[in-house]
Amino acid sequence: MGDALLTALFTESPIGLHILDTELRLVYFNPAARRIRAFPMEELLGCTLSEMLRAFGLEEEAEGIEALVREVLETGMPRRDVLVTLRSRYEPYAEVTGSVSWYRLNDARGQPLGVAAAIVDVTERYQARARLALLHRASTRIGTTLDVFQTAQELVDAAVPHFADTATVDLLDPVLRGEAPEPGPLIEGIALRRAGWHSMHDIEDSRIPMAGEISGFPAGSPYRQAMADLRPCLISKLDADAAWLADDPFRYRLLAAVQVRSMIVVPLRARGLVLGLACFYRWRSQDAYEDDDLALAAQLSAHTALCLDNARLYSRGRSAARILQMSLRPLEAPAHSAVETAHCYPPSGSGGDWSDVIPLPGARVALAAGTVAGDGIRAAAAMGELRAAIGALAALDLAPDELLQRLHELVTWLSGQEHPTPEAGPRTATVDATCTYAVYDPVTRHCALSAAGNRQPVFVLPDGTVQLADIPQGPVLGQGRPTYQATEHELPEGTVLIVTSAGAQRNDRAPQNTTRTLDQVQAVFKSGIGSLQEACNTLMGILTHQPPEPGAALLLAKTCALGPGQLASWTLQPAPEYVAQARKHAADQLAAWNLDDLTPTTELVVSELVTNALRYSDGPIGLRLIRDRTLTCEVSDTSSTAPQLRRAEDNDEGGRGLFLTGQLTQRWGTRPTRRGKIIWAEQALPEPVTAPPPSS
Repeated sequence: MGDALLTALFTESPIGLHILDTELRLVYFNPAARRIRAFPMEELLGCTLSEMLRAFGLEEEAEGIEALVREVLETGMPRRDVLVTLRSRYEPYAEVTGSVSWYRLNDARGQPLGVAAAIVDVTERYQARARLALLHRASTRIGTTLDVFQTAQELVDAAVPHFADTATVDLLDPVLRGEAPEPGPLIEGIALRRAGWHSMHDIEDSRIPMAGEISGFPAGSPYRQAMADLRPCLISKLDADAAWLADDPFRYRLLAAVQVRSMIVVPLRARGLVLGLACFYRWRSQDAYEDDDLALAAQLSAHTALCLDNARLYSRGRSAARILQMSLRPLEAPAHSAVETAHCYPPSGSGGDWSDVIPLPGARVALAAGTVAGDGIRAAAAMGELRAAIGALAALDLAPDELLQRLHELVTWLSGQEHPTPEAGPRTATVDATCTYAVYDPVTRHCALSAAGNRQPVFVLPDGTVQLADIPQGPVLGQGRPTYQATEHELPEGTVLIVTSAGAQRNDRAPQNTTRTLDQVQAVFKSGIGSLQEACNTLMGILTHQPPEPGAALLLAKTCALGPGQLASWTLQPAPEYVAQARKHAADQLAAWNLDDLTPTTELVVSELVTNALRYSDGPIGLRLIRDRTLTCEVSDTSSTAPQLRRAEDNDEGGRGLFLTGQLTQRWGTRPTRRGKIIWAEQALPEPVTAPPPSS
């Protein structure tokens, strides 16, 4: 039995096992050790540990590792997870990172027979950690200034030598002048100039572009192809006989001189603009670039592109207005269970276009998009005021048409304010703003929308059907009478709602143009485009090429629905005995959801809210629990009277219900319904318990 187990261990184990005698000479290894790529173990039988380490390129580490192993042999204390990087001696050359555990082998009397080494190949895990570390270091080193050339140089300095042996950055001429290139793919006609260069090879050639000089990239090369496709290009193994190199003798001689083996070309893109090109070359490292390296290069380039565009914006004469505008816009839409969102902003506009995703109680979400007419700081500042006002009004949980009516009154007031200027003295400022506001409920899958001077939103149904939302158009905010109407649609799960900030007055309303726009939207979604953000980027490219809609922000929201396992609701009769029944319903449901820790608080909240509804309503009472990112308790009744939080005196017998609710929950509030109101309260869900790691 014992011999059979040992045989199975050495022949079947997926872990490489090496046996060293007391002289630290290799006397045995198993087949798994032989299969470690590019390492011929047969040649090393009988060699000492020091000789083996030096054979695999560990000259500098050999002395320390040998001392560690002798300590294991002398003390019998094992050493686990010692990382070593082995370098092969024969082609294909490779580096393998192994996690080595050393332990002593004893005979039946406890006397040492030697040392065993168990080696696990952790190359991929080690490389992944190295890539993350490089990305973290680069994110702190790139974009330290608002200088285009400095930012480009920071990218190549961060990439060499840990990721590339040579790296270059070339930018389009308009970017270096602080201008915005035309959006979309670029192939010919615009010069690229060298902005950053770093190489481990000291190449003395006067034809290599210096900073500011034109870099020639011929048609048909991977460089121009990457800019045409707007996709990174990976050449794992450079073919010296490639046709594009034959058409570029200088670059052929240059790449051959340093013996480039592998390269990556990445277009620099930010905010819908193509800024230039980043190139990474390997000629010292034997490892060719792989898909994971391509992803890292894309991340580095994306971060750099954002920094480059910031620098470009700063260098413009109207940089103050542009920077203010971008700072007022949301950089990332908050994650939400009700919708998956994607948004794009105009690549070259400097007006007041914006979009927002606003979480609402009960797992609902508000979607808003609009614009403030004009350009520069005034439009950007007015846009910020408008967004802040919508956020405040959304917190009141108003219906879309009522929210726009109050917003109309606010914009009318702002338009009447006096704004003095040093040149002309006091003058009246006018605000010309549009807005589309929608509220989506993932429980009922209902979406209520209203518009003030904005173009019609578009629905893309799960089956690919595209249709207009057909909202009655209200007047531009601050103009005319505030006659806004809301429409409600029941949307299948997976419907994409497309909202743009372009106002109706900026659109050609001819039926043929509307049909053409719907056809373009349908073509984008039927093309099998990957992600919602990719669809948004493509639609943005279509919009920015249509003169009626310059600079329109775009918001896409794909609807989700809460499943039955996230909801529980009951209808209670308006009688005191049903308060206890409500507490039991809540406790049973929390037990089914494994949320017993929230039971005492939830029972108290349910009791207080249901009791409050009994006091002021004589109709049926609804109780609903929603388990989403928080636990929401909702109690509905037929009374339209809004509850008031008050602080009861010591001798008062009541009046503490809402005060206790506010103290025990994260937040609470009320919203009107068609037949009364809903009082809701939210609690944070408990953190998931992480199981302890298994003992070794």
